[in-house]
Amino acid sequence: MRHASWLTRAATGLLLVAGGIISIAPAAQALDNGVARVPPMGWNSWNTFGCNINETLIRQMADALVSTGMRDLGYQHVVVDDCWFNPNRDSAGNLQGDPTRFPSGMRALGDYLHARNLKFGLYQVPVDRTCAQYFGGYPGATGSQGHEAQDARQFAAWGVDYLKYDWCSPNGSINDQVTTFARMRDALAATGRPIVYSINPNSIHAKTGPLRDWSDVANLWRTTEDITNAWDTGQTNGYPMGIQNIVNVTVPLAAYARPGGFNDPDMLEVGRGGMSDTEMRSHFALWAMLAAPLIAGNDVRSMTSATQAILKNQNLIAINQDSLALQANQVSGDSTRRVLAKRLANDDVAVAVALFNQSGSTSTISTTAAAIGKTGSSFTLRDAWTNATSDTTGAITATVPAHGTAVYRVSGGGSAPPPSAGTLVSGASGKCLDVPQSNAANGTQPVIWACNGGANQRWTVSGQTVQAFGKCLDAPLGATAGAKTQLWDCNGGANQRWSFGSDGTLRGEASRLCLDVDRNLTANGTAVLLWTCTAAANQRWTRGSTS
Repeated sequence: MRHASWLTRAATGLLLVAGGIISIAPAAQALDNGVARVPPMGWNSWNTFGCNINETLIRQMADALVSTGMRDLGYQHVVVDDCWFNPNRDSAGNLQGDPTRFPSGMRALGDYLHARNLKFGLYQVPVDRTCAQYFGGYPGATGSQGHEAQDARQFAAWGVDYLKYDWCSPNGSINDQVTTFARMRDALAATGRPIVYSINPNSIHAKTGPLRDWSDVANLWRTTEDITNAWDTGQTNGYPMGIQNIVNVTVPLAAYARPGGFNDPDMLEVGRGGMSDTEMRSHFALWAMLAAPLIAGNDVRSMTSATQAILKNQNLIAINQDSLALQANQVSGDSTRRVLAKRLANDDVAVAVALFNQSGSTSTISTTAAAIGKTGSSFTLRDAWTNATSDTTGAITATVPAHGTAVYRVSGGGSAPPPSAGTLVSGASGKCLDVPQSNAANGTQPVIWACNGGANQRWTVSGQTVQAFGKCLDAPLGATAGAKTQLWDCNGGANQRWSFGSDGTLRGEASRLCLDVDRNLTANGTAVLLWTCTAAANQRWTRGSTS
């Protein structure tokens, strides 16, 4: 939900204490409430209508989802955002629908949606005031703070299937947020009704969404500030966010996505103007590759044919709704071009690949079947936009317009082992390979640090690359013994390809040197560099799961 900007100290996910670092509490086992096994699809009232909502509007949108065929393509959740409620609870403390806006009541609205094979979503907050109330755009203070169990029972009684739960407060640490969001998680579970639980930790707050794996708390968690109808607002993660800015934050978080738990880069802006057709096509294609919820925000009653062609693209919807529920990993990327690959669950061992042109001019973007995790020498490419097919022995290339994204389903051949995420633990010290202070800038040198479950100690092995925060573990070109290892934009080079030895070593393909803890030291913060392979304890690494 939109709100005015809030300036606060940028969160790092790590607390600096007396010159040292302690982590936030690691995520526990993923929430398994039986819902959102693939990213939810639907429509939300906020982007187009804000507080100007009523039951007639919501029913018209529901009917339009049906008549346009969007429901049958998966757009089933109809989410009523802020300003649906009576500013006052009743005498027993229960939430009520606004009697003017929703005179038939919220249960009746849920019944209307369910009768059309749609699902009912509502907005609420874990603090005292919703965002509209916080900024004075709506009266009252009807947040769920202190009413969690009562409100959860009310939602269940109304037939709610989806709860959007928005922090809307500058107060509280990330650990406070975890505790508070978990309170509603448990209250929903206690009702016995399956309800998709979607949280946003970022509203009017430090941007805590990207700082942990929230899958123990919710089914969906917002990664960024609120989206706006623009390509690039120049924000790293501040209000508001353009498409390009959101992609930059969300791509590195691929390891968190799984059935029942997804990174949420916010609702779709497709069909609302403000961007070119090419940019809106990219927006939708990238959300599909990122295993993002596909929650439309346009006026479904008056869609153009171009908008319908984007939102109803069955090839991209299939990629998004794939049962493996994986978010695409970055294969290569720089400031102008980015290649993403997403394994699919199917009989033809397919991989979806996106060639994303981030630059302001037309560019040729290329990758290979091997780079996206395919084996063999004969492949079929299906263009997700045109449905045309072509054959290749391995090259995948496209001329892509500025801000455009080409997407192919690559089938045939075999498949390399799937990406795996976890820790890399030093055999000498028992400490974890660590990105210091979560600084993923090019050139950052990893260190060892006491294992703490933080996102900065989570490494994804994809093919021969080892990645953290979407950057690749890199040996500088021409590196010799003693050179530093570093994080760098993934580029597919031999200096970013590594092989795990049976002795536990991690050897660079270009340098033929091993990942080594400097001088066999064991203190937190000891640099990790390249050295002649000896298989000594400080060159042995154990892979551990953090799932």
